[in-house]
Amino acid sequence: MASLNSFAVLEWIRKMQDEDHIDVLRELMQLIAQFMIDAEATEKIGAERYERTESRVTQRNGSRSRTWDTRLGTVELKIPKLRQGSFFPSLLEPRRRAEQALAAVIQEAYVKGVSTRKVDDLVRALGLEGISKSEVSRLCQQMDETVQQFKERPLEHEYPYVWLDATFPKVREGGRVQSMALVIAIGVTDAGEREVLGFDVGTSEDGAFWTDFLRSLKARGLRGVRLVVSDAHAGLRQAIAEVLTGATWQRCKVHALRNVLSQVPKKEQAMVASILRTIFAQSSQEAAREQLRRVVDELKGRFPKAMDILSDAEDDVLAFMALPFEHSRQICSTNPLERLNREMRRRMDVVGIFPNREAVLRLAGAILQEQHEEWMVARRYFSLESMAKLKPNQPQLAAAALLHK
Repeated sequence: MASLNSFAVLEWIRKMQDEDHIDVLRELMQLIAQFMIDAEATEKIGAERYERTESRVTQRNGSRSRTWDTRLGTVELKIPKLRQGSFFPSLLEPRRRAEQALAAVIQEAYVKGVSTRKVDDLVRALGLEGISKSEVSRLCQQMDETVQQFKERPLEHEYPYVWLDATFPKVREGGRVQSMALVIAIGVTDAGEREVLGFDVGTSEDGAFWTDFLRSLKARGLRGVRLVVSDAHAGLRQAIAEVLTGATWQRCKVHALRNVLSQVPKKEQAMVASILRTIFAQSSQEAAREQLRRVVDELKGRFPKAMDILSDAEDDVLAFMALPFEHSRQICSTNPLERLNREMRRRMDVVGIFPNREAVLRLAGAILQEQHEEWMVARRYFSLESMAKLKPNQPQLAAAALLHK
């Protein structure tokens, strides 16, 4: 069996007397962790390095580096690679859920023969060559069960604010590769906390798909929605009006202004953008409406198409200003969800082409579940005091807000 290097231990003891303890403890942790990893690899292989035994089932084939984040800092570990099969030390399990899902998707693409050269290289880099189809199936099933439980969980709060958006991964289906719509919903509870509400994959971002998606959220308990923030996709707007009756739609301010500026000559866009910003600098919704109309009157002669777009968007782009001022920066656009989508795309770019829809849901669900859990332990997105302004007739909520002031 692998053993700790006695000279390394003595050197550690000497350093404890001479140097900063945190650095030395980190080195000790690295030493012990590497020992445990090597011992576990020896047990799986059935033999020590260069040892001949009847129980040996494979051979070592070098190692790959892996960083391990600990409370003492990041340590560098060497994970043994095997000639047949794969090995990952139980010391580092459970890996981050998104990392497990990514490995599962890469392996599934690999064994189904639909992976790109980039994925083939990743498989080799991760030391996953030789893994059996049954092992891949087991790993995928385990991940899918976890993701499905998260995806179908009940929504137990009221959600005054909801953001909706889509991203478009490439998926192999029916013998061809096509872009599919991965739709995501996040929300803020009546206590000011963020949650991932739901996600799904469909062949296109049409109204029927959005309608089914929003109905599934309502069936799981979505209620109390005051404002829905999204882009101006016609099918999505129709679905919001049909399913989330009574909610106000907020057109993403960033997208709307981008549409306006697209009708302005490039050399004059900076000037027009500075004028448009004066609309949103007003202290009330009514003042913003008046300023928007003044801007339209002032610029209509020079940029008629741009001002038509701005005038038509008045109600939708200023909807957020009827709600508490403290929330304005976050609820005027889809930026809170865009940041999450960027992280999603970064992970998905590693895969390139997904072998099926289930693989998309597996990776997306794992990433979203991690984000959801991080939000659960983070500070409130909006304070209780500001959330109480949404329900001024509920004294209990107002009292709770004062207590947490």
